[in-house]
Amino acid sequence: MRIYPTIELQDGRCVSLFRGRLEEPQIWHVDPIQKAREFAEAGAEWLHVTDFDAISGDSTNHDLVVEIIRSAGIPVQLGGGIRTLERVEEWIDLGVGRVVIGTLAVHQPDLVKEAAKYYPDQIVLAIDVFEGRVMTDGWRNASAFDPFQFAATFDNDPLAAIIVSDIDSEIEVTEDSLALVTRLADVARAPVIARGMARSLDDISRLKYVPYVSGAILGRALFDKTVNLADALEIAKPEREEKAEFI
Repeated sequence: MRIYPTIELQDGRCVSLFRGRLEEPQIWHVDPIQKAREFAEAGAEWLHVTDFDAISGDSTNHDLVVEIIRSAGIPVQLGGGIRTLERVEEWIDLGVGRVVIGTLAVHQPDLVKEAAKYYPDQIVLAIDVFEGRVMTDGWRNASAFDPFQFAATFDNDPLAAIIVSDIDSEIEVTEDSLALVTRLADVARAPVIARGMARSLDDISRLKYVPYVSGAILGRALFDKTVNLADALEIAKPEREEKAEFI
């Protein structure tokens, strides 16, 4: 299982949000670029970046994100406000390894299918779930889709991954959260990455053994030092299989 350390940006600062409330950020007084390099030095293979300002169309963090892409030393998976095919193309041209799309996929799924065709294995579908419904616009609006129906829409498209966020788990990681990601991972054609379900090393250990879950996104737990990234990476490593001795 792959660990994706995440940097969430608002007004040029690293932040964490509670249940997506943009007006109540928890601010971390660290340099985003330096933090990205630290994650890479600790052994992370990918960096996940979310631009919260871009959700409302604000380009405040654009140059900062470009600098992170160029200096992190590992590929970047970027999400936040990417709602046109032109924006997808722009970020890939700027060096992003993967583009994360959520709201656009709900409103214009054919555009996402087109993007996946042009950029196979570089488009990631975000499925944010609250009370059984897929949410859009930064977790503000409920769509008519349930997550399983929504994921099935893209079964035949070459997605890099599907990120599953259980918004209810922002309060507490529960068996329902694990059940959601387990069921989606079982039916989805693309690898599933769990978000918001890893707050401790124990959580990572549990997710590691969920079939077809390929990764977990870690954010707040790394910034408040609940989890050490090197320890998380070690736990997430595949276990060596015992080789039979031939006589």
